[in-house]
Amino acid sequence: MLSMPAQLDLYEEIRALSGRMAESAQTNDWDRLIELERRVSELRDILMADVESLPLSGAENERKRELIQQILEDDAEIRRHTEPWMEHVRQFLGSQGRRRQVQQAYAAESGQGISGSR
Repeated sequence: MLSMPAQLDLYEEIRALSGRMAESAQTNDWDRLIELERRVSELRDILMADVESLPLSGAENERKRELIQQILEDDAEIRRHTEPWMEHVRQFLGSQGRRRQVQQAYAAESGQGISGSR
Protein backbone atom coordinates (compact mmCIF):
# COMPACT_ATOMS: atom_id res chain seq x y z
CA MET A 1 0.00 0.00 0.00
CA LEU A 2 1.36 3.39 -1.02
CA SER A 3 1.29 6.18 1.49
CA MET A 4 -0.34 9.43 0.47
CA PRO A 5 2.93 11.26 -0.22
CA ALA A 6 4.35 8.26 -2.13
CA GLN A 7 1.26 8.19 -4.34
CA LEU A 8 1.53 11.90 -5.06
CA ASP A 9 5.28 11.53 -5.62
CA LEU A 10 4.55 8.98 -8.34
CA TYR A 11 2.08 11.36 -10.00
CA GLU A 12 4.66 14.16 -9.74
CA GLU A 13 7.28 11.96 -11.40
CA ILE A 14 4.87 10.90 -14.14
CA ARG A 15 4.04 14.56 -14.73
CA ALA A 16 7.73 15.46 -15.02
CA LEU A 17 8.32 12.59 -17.43
CA SER A 18 5.28 13.48 -19.53
CA GLY A 19 6.64 17.01 -19.88
CA ARG A 20 9.94 15.62 -21.13
CA MET A 21 8.01 13.33 -23.47
CA ALA A 22 6.23 16.36 -24.95
CA GLU A 23 9.60 18.06 -25.47
CA SER A 24 10.93 14.93 -27.15
CA ALA A 25 7.93 14.79 -29.47
CA GLN A 26 8.38 18.46 -30.37
CA THR A 27 12.00 17.81 -31.36
CA ASN A 28 11.24 14.48 -33.07
CA ASP A 29 13.49 12.64 -30.63
CA TRP A 30 11.57 9.37 -30.95
CA ASP A 31 14.14 7.19 -29.16
CA ARG A 32 14.05 9.43 -26.08
CA LEU A 33 10.25 9.56 -26.25
CA ILE A 34 10.04 5.77 -26.26
CA GLU A 35 12.43 5.47 -23.30
CA LEU A 36 10.49 8.05 -21.29
CA GLU A 37 7.21 6.31 -22.12
CA ARG A 38 8.63 3.03 -20.80
CA ARG A 39 9.41 4.72 -17.48
CA VAL A 40 5.94 6.29 -17.31
CA SER A 41 4.44 2.88 -18.00
CA GLU A 42 6.41 1.36 -15.11
CA LEU A 43 5.21 4.06 -12.72
CA ARG A 44 1.64 3.76 -13.96
CA ASP A 45 1.77 0.01 -13.33
CA ILE A 46 2.89 0.67 -9.75
CA LEU A 47 -0.03 3.05 -9.24
CA MET A 48 -2.53 0.66 -10.79
CA ALA A 49 -1.28 -2.29 -8.74
CA ASP A 50 -1.85 -0.39 -5.52
CA VAL A 51 -5.62 -0.61 -5.27
CA GLU A 52 -5.47 -0.32 -1.48
CA SER A 53 -3.98 3.17 -1.38
CA LEU A 54 -4.84 5.33 1.55
CA PRO A 55 -7.45 7.95 0.73
CA LEU A 56 -6.11 11.38 -0.11
CA SER A 57 -7.08 14.57 1.69
CA GLY A 58 -8.94 17.31 -0.15
CA ALA A 59 -5.75 19.24 -0.91
CA GLU A 60 -3.97 16.06 -2.01
CA ASN A 61 -6.88 15.11 -4.26
CA GLU A 62 -6.79 18.59 -5.78
CA ARG A 63 -3.06 18.28 -6.44
CA LYS A 64 -3.60 14.82 -7.96
CA ARG A 65 -6.31 16.28 -10.22
CA GLU A 66 -3.97 19.09 -11.31
CA LEU A 67 -1.19 16.62 -12.07
CA ILE A 68 -3.50 14.39 -14.08
CA GLN A 69 -4.76 17.42 -16.02
CA GLN A 70 -1.17 18.43 -16.83
CA ILE A 71 -0.36 14.86 -17.88
CA LEU A 72 -3.38 14.87 -20.21
CA GLU A 73 -2.28 18.20 -21.69
CA ASP A 74 1.19 16.78 -22.29
CA ASP A 75 -0.41 13.72 -23.88
CA ALA A 76 -2.37 15.94 -26.28
CA GLU A 77 0.85 17.76 -27.20
CA ILE A 78 2.65 14.46 -27.75
CA ARG A 79 -0.17 13.23 -29.99
CA ARG A 80 -0.12 16.50 -31.92
CA HIS A 81 3.44 15.64 -32.99
CA THR A 82 3.34 11.84 -33.18
CA GLU A 83 0.08 11.32 -35.08
CA PRO A 84 1.23 13.11 -38.27
CA TRP A 85 4.52 11.21 -38.10
CA MET A 86 2.68 7.92 -37.63
CA GLU A 87 0.42 8.71 -40.60
CA HIS A 88 3.50 9.39 -42.71
CA VAL A 89 4.96 6.03 -41.64
CA ARG A 90 1.66 4.26 -42.44
CA GLN A 91 1.58 5.82 -45.90
CA PHE A 92 5.21 4.94 -46.52
CA LEU A 93 4.72 1.34 -45.44
CA GLY A 94 1.51 1.13 -47.45
CA SER A 95 3.23 2.41 -50.60
CA GLN A 96 6.07 -0.05 -50.03
CA GLY A 97 3.51 -2.85 -49.71
CA ARG A 98 1.78 -1.78 -52.94
CA ARG A 99 5.15 -1.55 -54.70
CA ARG A 100 5.99 -5.06 -53.54
CA GLN A 101 2.61 -6.36 -54.76
CA VAL A 102 3.15 -4.77 -58.18
CA GLN A 103 6.65 -6.22 -58.39
CA GLN A 104 5.37 -9.68 -57.40
CA ALA A 105 2.53 -9.47 -59.89
CA TYR A 106 4.92 -8.33 -62.63
CA ALA A 107 7.39 -11.09 -61.74
CA ALA A 108 4.60 -13.67 -61.81
CA GLU A 109 3.34 -12.35 -65.16
CA SER A 110 6.86 -12.25 -66.60
CA GLY A 111 7.55 -15.74 -65.32
CA GLN A 112 4.39 -17.08 -66.95
CA GLY A 113 5.29 -15.42 -70.22
CA ILE A 114 8.74 -16.93 -70.22
CA SER A 115 7.63 -20.39 -69.21
CA GLY A 116 4.58 -20.21 -71.49
CA SER A 117 6.76 -19.45 -74.54
CA ARG A 118 8.97 -22.50 -74.02
